Amino acid sequence: MVTRTQKFKAFVSEPMGDKDVTAVDGINDELGLKLATKGFDKAYILLGQFLLLKKDHAVFQRWLKGSYGASPSQAQQCASCLMDWCYAFL
Repeated sequence: MVTRTQKFKAFVSEPMGDKDVTAVDGINDELGLKLATKGFDKAYILLGQFLLLKKDHAVFQRWLKGSYGASPSQAQQCASCLMDWCYAFL
């Protein structure tokens, strides 16, 4: 069973606009800083990477873990959050 955090629910409940990358579920301040230093400072930029990887959960999670040191849990939460946002708004 998948548990949806309040952060997850808040993110997928509205358009992302100009939200910081840390607004995405699974992205804490530490991981957000690592992403931001490489240009992924906004949620929509991270979404762009997710879309470039064809919304493939496994590939996106490997990228996030391998490139930025995300934990398996963080990577899974982030991919699920972005996928649910896509279902709601794309």
